[in-house]
Amino acid sequence: MTPAARVQTAIELLDRIVEAARAKAAPADRILAEWFRNNRFAGSKDRRAIRELVYAAIRACGPVPASGRAAMLRLAETDPAIAPLFDGSNYGAAPIAEGEPVAEGGVAPSWLIARLAASGVEDGEAEALLDRAPLDLRVNALKAERATVTLPEPAEPTAAPHGLRLATGTPVEQWPAFRAGEIEVQDTGSQLACLAVGAQPGETVIDLCAGGGGKTLALAAAMDNQGRLIASDTDRNRLSRLAPRAERAGAADIATILLNPQREMEALAEFAGEADAVLVDAPCSGTGTWRRNPEARWRLDEQELSRLTTLQAYLLDVAAQLVKPGGRIVYVTCSLLDEEGAGQFDALLARHPDLQPRALALPLGRPRGQGIRLSPGPDSTDGFFIACAARVQAAE
Repeated sequence: MTPAARVQTAIELLDRIVEAARAKAAPADRILAEWFRNNRFAGSKDRRAIRELVYAAIRACGPVPASGRAAMLRLAETDPAIAPLFDGSNYGAAPIAEGEPVAEGGVAPSWLIARLAASGVEDGEAEALLDRAPLDLRVNALKAERATVTLPEPAEPTAAPHGLRLATGTPVEQWPAFRAGEIEVQDTGSQLACLAVGAQPGETVIDLCAGGGGKTLALAAAMDNQGRLIASDTDRNRLSRLAPRAERAGAADIATILLNPQREMEALAEFAGEADAVLVDAPCSGTGTWRRNPEARWRLDEQELSRLTTLQAYLLDVAAQLVKPGGRIVYVTCSLLDEEGAGQFDALLARHPDLQPRALALPLGRPRGQGIRLSPGPDSTDGFFIACAARVQAAE
């Protein structure tokens, strides 16, 4: 493909991504994967170039653009190499017309910028939300050690005890260490969220919103496969991915429990008041993950944010029923909005006077409310809010 044809292809893909964002349909990575699968004529260099163009254009736009062409024209304003490729050549993009609509730049839609600013995220810190993310690994302590694990490329240790960092796009899933379960792909911030749980061998630990089990596997390693580790979720598809991952990682005796929404305690009744620790990695807006999913900011609206904050509060109340006296709830969201983070945690403490905040000692992050915030700018991690509440022991 010529460079001009790559630009036109990226425009057509951006049209699909914009439409899907408005309809809250397939994410950008899935749309790209499907196109690459169905268009084998595009070689590896073409695919890489098209992907780079698409994501660069997404990052260049703040609000949802009117079209893929408007998004690419916005990128052309910031990258002088793009405009000459609108040359009208065969399979290329039509020449740029005078006064043609150009998408608006910025970090996000205006309402979301205001919410971020109200949460103390402005200027350079906000702009860092759209940087390219590095590739972080967690060395699986059940099978290897960070100091001695053998990898094909050098990696830098991160602030997480088992963390390593590589360049974006490093093909780690093809490495023998990955296939042997010695390493897992996991952002350093996510690893620190697991560290905050303080899971110990012999404890009963519940990963309430386990999803595909990335944090569950980190908890299994911390517990050295000793104790009761429960991974629960309402999404059958995501939860089903845990078993093969756990087998590869050597993580034994993880109980998986499929939950019915709004009826979670029916499935978790045997653990009521029994858990030493409950991790609530709640569904959220994902503002802290825009480096990886920049079009996510086009999918979020105030109605969806309200739905998510209601769900977060509900899940925290479920966790409060599970934790035993002296046990702890660790609340995690990959969001930088206070209504999903510090404000949500304060509301939990107000609803449950028998829960008291517990200070966390993490190697990265800054205090935010009664928890800790990690952010791409100052911490070079995904954005997270992490906080811990312990149930007060009954007086004897």
